[in-house]
Amino acid sequence: MKYCLFVLVLTSLVAQGAETATRRFEFTYTARVEPPTASSSPGCLRVWLPVPQNDDFQQIENLRVDSPLPHRFTAEAKYGNRMICVESGQPLAAPVIVTVRFNVKRCEQTARDAATPQLALFTQPSRLTIVNDDIHKLAADITQGKNGPLEQARAIYDYVQAHMAYDKTGDGWGRGDTAHACRVGKGNCTDFHALFISLALARGIPARFHVGFPLPANKTEGEIAGYHCWAEFHIEGRGWIPVDASEAWKNKAKLDYFFGRLDPNRVEFSIGRDLVLNPTQAGEPLNFFIYPYAELDGKPLAGVKREVRFRDLATN
Repeated sequence: MKYCLFVLVLTSLVAQGAETATRRFEFTYTARVEPPTASSSPGCLRVWLPVPQNDDFQQIENLRVDSPLPHRFTAEAKYGNRMICVESGQPLAAPVIVTVRFNVKRCEQTARDAATPQLALFTQPSRLTIVNDDIHKLAADITQGKNGPLEQARAIYDYVQAHMAYDKTGDGWGRGDTAHACRVGKGNCTDFHALFISLALARGIPARFHVGFPLPANKTEGEIAGYHCWAEFHIEGRGWIPVDASEAWKNKAKLDYFFGRLDPNRVEFSIGRDLVLNPTQAGEPLNFFIYPYAELDGKPLAGVKREVRFRDLATN
C-alpha cells in the first residue's frame, strides 16, 4: 500500500509542479597548491577543479574565477561534467591559489528528465560499484515478490537502511566500494549509495551517482568540511527519482521523504564514477570528482589544500 501511495504522491508532484522549498547562497571554493620542494620536478603543473552546472533544480549565477595562472573551462566527454583546468609550464615560486565563486539557487528536488538519451551510460557498473553473482543473488532476494521497478527500488532502499550504518571508523570507508559495504555494513554516503546503485543495476534499474557539498540546515554561513553524495534511479515514463539513503539513515523521520525527494541544502558538482578529465589526466580515472586534482609533470600531486565556504543570500 505504501508503494502505491508513493506513486500517487510522486505523480501528483510532477504533474502539478508543486511549490517547493528553495535556498539561495553564495559559494566559494578555493584550491591551494604549494611550490614543489627543491628535490621535486619544477615542470608542467595542471590543476583541475570541478564546476557545477545548471539543471532543473539548481541555477548557477555570477560565476567568477580568481587565478594567478591561465585557466580554461572544459568538460569531460562521458557525462559532461564541467571543470576548470589551470596550467603552468614554469617553475612555481609561490603557492598557486585558485578561487571560484558563484551564487546558487537550489530547489527541493523531485523526479526529472523522463527522456534520457544517454540512459545506457547508467546501466553499467563501475570499477568499485560492482555487479557480480553475489550482488545479483542479493538483489533478487531483496526484491522477491515486489512488482515493478519502483517497488523493487524501494525494497533496495530499505535494505540499505537496515544493512548499513553511517560510521567512518576503520579502513576502507568513503571509496564507494560495494564489496566493502556488503562485507562490513558501514561507511559514509559514498558507501551507502554504491550499495544502492549496485543492487539497482542488478535488477535492471538504471542508477547514477551524484556528488556535491552539503549545507547545514541550521546555519547561514561558514566552512563546509567535506562532500556529500546521493543517487538517482530511472523509471520509464517517470524519469530520474532521487534518493539520499545516508541522510535518511541519520534522520529516520525523513525515511520516506528521501526516497523521491532531496532537500535544497546542497549543491551538486558532478555525476558518475571513474572519470577521465579534460585535458586527460596522466593518472588513473578519478573515482569521483569533487576535490581539486593536480599533476606535476604527469604525476599525481598530493597535498593540494582546499577550503569551501557558503553564505546564505536573501530568497527574494
